[in-house]
Amino acid sequence: MTKVNDIVDRWNTENPNIHVTATKFDGAAQEMIKKVETDINAGAGPCLAQLGYSEVPELFVKGLTEDVTEYATQYESNYSGAFNMMKVGETIVGLPQDTGPLVYFYNKAAFEELGIEVPTTLEEFQTAAATAAAAGKYIATFQPDEAQYWLSAQSAAAGGSWYNFVNDEWKVDANSDASAVVADFWQKMLDDKTVSVLERWGDAFGKSLTDGELIGTIGAAWETPLLVDTMAGTDNDGKWAVAQLPDFGAGALTGPDGGSGVAVMKGCEHPEQAMEFNNWFNTQIDDLVSQGLVIAAKGEMTTPENISAFYGGQDVFAELATANANLSADFAYMPFFSAVGPSMVEAAAAAGSGSGTVADVYTAAQDASIKALTDGNLPVAE
Repeated sequence: MTKVNDIVDRWNTENPNIHVTATKFDGAAQEMIKKVETDINAGAGPCLAQLGYSEVPELFVKGLTEDVTEYATQYESNYSGAFNMMKVGETIVGLPQDTGPLVYFYNKAAFEELGIEVPTTLEEFQTAAATAAAAGKYIATFQPDEAQYWLSAQSAAAGGSWYNFVNDEWKVDANSDASAVVADFWQKMLDDKTVSVLERWGDAFGKSLTDGELIGTIGAAWETPLLVDTMAGTDNDGKWAVAQLPDFGAGALTGPDGGSGVAVMKGCEHPEQAMEFNNWFNTQIDDLVSQGLVIAAKGEMTTPENISAFYGGQDVFAELATANANLSADFAYMPFFSAVGPSMVEAAAAAGSGSGTVADVYTAAQDASIKALTDGNLPVAE
């Protein structure tokens, strides 16, 4: 793994007129954001900071980021659809670094044994799920604890765009036709009991994988090495593969589940030079991939040997690069998106238990989004 300091040292050697100092923050992500805010308000903030995509709009409305649109547009062609994640309305505050497009992970050997193909449409997926369930296997699991990002990303894959800033107002469309496609997709399989219901970060998820009961999962690209770690040393070695999401009705499209970018922060005295370094750093493909990142920059990513071996020799990062290219450019987060999560998770848990529906998750997202914006004194379109 190439360390950040080593990458920065190389920049400083090659660019003596633009010196960069890297500072590592060892606390939790939310604590880092608080520290950045405190430092900026004290006039001692950094020029650049790594932010989760969902954090970008909130820091923007708090006045903690710089408008670097005039410097950023020249770099747009270097990046996938994740470039849009560093925009709030038409204002660009930085550049994307890594991504979390949804992809489909599956046990290729188990699929072949059951005589099912990798589904390319939602109907094919439901049919394959029924075939697998009849044999005591599941090609997917409904994940209530991941509802906020996982289900919003699937809505994006169906062509949804939840939040748009139009005429100085936030327009919320979480409970859209695109979301209804996703809700109907999962509801049928839940009703038919052809998918399992598991918390993604619970022990039961890993056990279901290692035991061979769960033979497929829709997940973020950054889960690629995590699945390797979970199933390492089991009969799953060399049997899994990665594919694109099935078509949710909008063609070859996927949505964002996680990822981060590097923003120029308020008070930066040299925003143009900061953006020059920002673009250089985030296009150091091999270095960033060595850190386990699925990078937002366009270019060939070389699959690490241990990952290729687990996935049966597949050039996995080439598949993830395709997902990057298919990442929706129309989906972005709103300020205070973190406040939307609890209501979605609660509604998803009810859907998983049968006391609610998947459609309720998107209704909860709509209501919670409007409340969060209103509580933040931001204008919301009727």
